[in-house]
Amino acid sequence: MSHQNDIVFIESAIKLFTYYKKLGEGAIAQLTDEEVLRKPNEASNSIALIVHHLSGNMLSRWTDFLTSDGEKSWRNREAEFDEAYADKQSMMDAWEKGWSCLFTALESIKPEDLSKIIYIRNEGQSVMEAIQRQLAHYPHHIGQILYQAKAIKGDAFKSLSIPKGNSDTFNAVKFQTEKARKHFTDGLK
Repeated sequence: MSHQNDIVFIESAIKLFTYYKKLGEGAIAQLTDEEVLRKPNEASNSIALIVHHLSGNMLSRWTDFLTSDGEKSWRNREAEFDEAYADKQSMMDAWEKGWSCLFTALESIKPEDLSKIIYIRNEGQSVMEAIQRQLAHYPHHIGQILYQAKAIKGDAFKSLSIPKGNSDTFNAVKFQTEKARKHFTDGLK
């Protein structure tokens, strides 16, 4: 990849992580303390447990990102699926701590870092591959949060994307603008 493409990749990754963070926050904001702790069944995780896992993963993967293994010795992954938060505010504090760690690491990456090898559980991968790995992992869990929030709120859930029945209107507005190179998250609230 060229230097310019490397910069575009890093910028795009930051925009995608920001987009999924906002989706998660938009869903969580619609829920009460009790609702974020609710488990659909014993085999499933509550939203609070999903957030615990995301935060734990982010702190482990992105702390000293370029210099230490992404699976830190201090991480207790099993507890992420067993120990919930006392309330929604505690959960959101952990959420912010994880995302802050991720964004601090991403913003420090230089284009020449993308081909460097880093390790997660002693398995080497390029920095670019590690970013892509988390771009697959985190949206997977954000989707779980969205699904549960919609199931809990039902018709009261406020859409975080194109509301049902509005696709034609949304597309008509998009196709009225001139073709231009841009990221799909540009202009989103």
